[in-house]
Amino acid sequence: MYDKPSGTIKPNATSQAATLASSGGESDRDREHMLTLLCSIESSERTLAARAFCNIRDERAIIPLIELLKSSCPLTRVSATYALGRNTSPDAIAPLIQCLDDSNGYVRKGAVWALGNCGDIRALDPLVDALRHDIAAVRLWSASSLGQLATVGYEFAVAAVPPLLVGLRTDSIAAIRSNCAWALGQLCRELPSNVVYAGAIDGLLDALEEESEVGVIEDARASLLRVGDPRGLQAIEDLAKLEEDEWM
Repeated sequence: MYDKPSGTIKPNATSQAATLASSGGESDRDREHMLTLLCSIESSERTLAARAFCNIRDERAIIPLIELLKSSCPLTRVSATYALGRNTSPDAIAPLIQCLDDSNGYVRKGAVWALGNCGDIRALDPLVDALRHDIAAVRLWSASSLGQLATVGYEFAVAAVPPLLVGLRTDSIAAIRSNCAWALGQLCRELPSNVVYAGAIDGLLDALEEESEVGVIEDARASLLRVGDPRGLQAIEDLAKLEEDEWM
């Protein structure tokens, strides 16, 4: 829809758009200008305007940003995903989910980040699928987004724990395992003391005691401390005493 340029523009329009994008569109006049540029005939201006709405919240931008997800330019699509993560709307959920089939990994990464801000249970299955099957950069943010959505509700938390446990135990990338540990801590804080909660604590304890990467261990420790589970606190205390004894 917006990918066929026509007509003429002012020679300095793109430079003005870049200045406004970097400043965040602080004034009302800047904001109105950025809203206009979202529908510009110039792809570069649409991209810069979308980037500006990564910092600006304005519900009037949502519909044109959703349209920009269909752009033939991957930079425009990436900027639009992040802008919709800032300007959240139920209407953007389905289009963002469709972006997880995009051939561009940066677009998919932006989409999972945006879905993590949406507060909508519809994001659950697509994020889990991305955590299981996508490239490392997308898996990394999928794990974080599942944690970000911990407050969506009990059903979400119960369904999100098992795939995060798999990621914590089996993902080959340490940073992804760390994000899984962090996300499990967020989810545990929203769960009652049931079998799912106990399984998540078991997974964090396993990471604390068996993980080889320090960063993953520290994130598992931090999650257990935030949750305040008695088993977790005791394990942390026991490990601290063991480390102290080894130094003596």
